[in-house]
Amino acid sequence: MPTNKDLKRIVRDRMRKTGESYTAARAVVVRRSPEPSQGETPSSRSSAIPKSPVGKAQRPDLAGIRDEAVHEKTGKTWAEWVEVLDGVEAYTWTHREIARHLSETYASVNSWWAQSVTVGYERIRGMRDVGQRPDGSFDANKTRTYPVDATVLFAMFQDARRRRTWLETGVAKIRTAIPGKSIRFDWDDGTQVNVTFVPKGPNKSSVSVQHVRLAGKDDVEPRKSFWQERLDRLGDQLRVRASND
Repeated sequence: MPTNKDLKRIVRDRMRKTGESYTAARAVVVRRSPEPSQGETPSSRSSAIPKSPVGKAQRPDLAGIRDEAVHEKTGKTWAEWVEVLDGVEAYTWTHREIARHLSETYASVNSWWAQSVTVGYERIRGMRDVGQRPDGSFDANKTRTYPVDATVLFAMFQDARRRRTWLETGVAKIRTAIPGKSIRFDWDDGTQVNVTFVPKGPNKSSVSVQHVRLAGKDDVEPRKSFWQERLDRLGDQLRVRASND
């Protein structure tokens, strides 16, 4: 634990970097300052900042959200968030701790953006691979827009007869479904597929497919390719149906 004089200095440094009140900053500093183990002094303990796998210009791409979007919704760019979170040594925290800190400290950051900033920061700092979830598993994601109503698109996934015109039979079992909005499938290999539908206007909608619980990073690209091909087939079937109407 720092001495009283050191504690005040550390707290003020944190206030300057994060914009927190003295009470909030002190609470975090105290929580993050365990007693030194025997033979250890505070100065002997180091926390090296992990090196980002990309340069600063590529950080928004790695984070997965454009700089303009994160600034509009949170008030900070990725460079600013990295500086703030590095300043509190967030690279030594768990995903949950970072997200909780953002939610509790910044009123402008809602729970969704707290999670998004946390994931982006973890990617930038090399703490998380692209597509990796907090539990260590991986996701593969694909999105496609079609010139049909969302209810038509939903039916192509929900109705077994229509689904087998573009997707193999026996690989997917519906777990839950909200008509016109979402479907969740259990896959035959123990993974899951979450599908959401978004209306884009008259006779236009998008589908987002998230294949979750993949075992490793090497599984991501093959699954993306799989869904690329299946969504191409889905588009072909939609065109056939439109020509027959």
